[in-house]
Amino acid sequence: MAKTQKTSKTKAKTPDKRSKVAKPVAKKAAAASLRRPVAVRGPVKAANTNVAPAGKLATKTLGKAAPVKNPVRHPEPPKVAANQPEIRKVEPRTPEARRLELRKPVESVQFSTNDFVVYPTHGVGRITGIEEREIGGIKHKLFVISFEKDKMTLRVPVTQATQTGMRRLSTPKEMQTALLTLKGRSRVKRTMWSRRAQEYEAKINSGDPVAIAEVVRDLHRNVGQPEQSYSERQLYEAALARLARELAAVETIDEEAATEKLEQVLRAA
Repeated sequence: MAKTQKTSKTKAKTPDKRSKVAKPVAKKAAAASLRRPVAVRGPVKAANTNVAPAGKLATKTLGKAAPVKNPVRHPEPPKVAANQPEIRKVEPRTPEARRLELRKPVESVQFSTNDFVVYPTHGVGRITGIEEREIGGIKHKLFVISFEKDKMTLRVPVTQATQTGMRRLSTPKEMQTALLTLKGRSRVKRTMWSRRAQEYEAKINSGDPVAIAEVVRDLHRNVGQPEQSYSERQLYEAALARLARELAAVETIDEEAATEKLEQVLRAA
């Protein structure tokens, strides 16, 4: 009886083994059938070669437009106006090019002999002549400026006259603005005197008649006001003399008469 039970068990297991082997064989047959060429009746249509490039919208495929996700947008070149000049990159100059440039004549403000001019640090002077001198192997034209009040003669290169701040005399309108500044209210800063003195000296040496008039206005003392200190008195007199010389040259009057005119304006303020 035991032997018959064992044989029945072995027979029952055989169909399962066959079914497991049959499945991979069927899969291989199906794959082989797919590889075989399929006969197609009628003309064969060419494949669609309109493939959308990356970064742009896809071309129409089967009548529908397929948008590309996250398209890459390249920046357009800036539009240049027709009348806009072309910007060129300036290369640094070499030392040799710099020397050649210094030898070239540079145009400057034209002054003539006997003209009155204003030099920032010295005030009003007169051009007595133009002379040539050789400096460092290069010939230069120089303005010869005489300051009679200070008994001094100054020579300024023609090519550097504008850079040094030398200018012509103020116009009558500019001098009228300076006189109106004298009539204004004093604006004294509440700072240390040493700092204010530096500011006053910078205004005097600027050569601007309006700035010089501000110094005269702030340091002037009328009757009943506290007296000036020694340093205040020096700056006041230097600014008053500088302004009076230019006023005398503009109005062709004596310097003493110009000083008296300025003091009258201050007393009337």
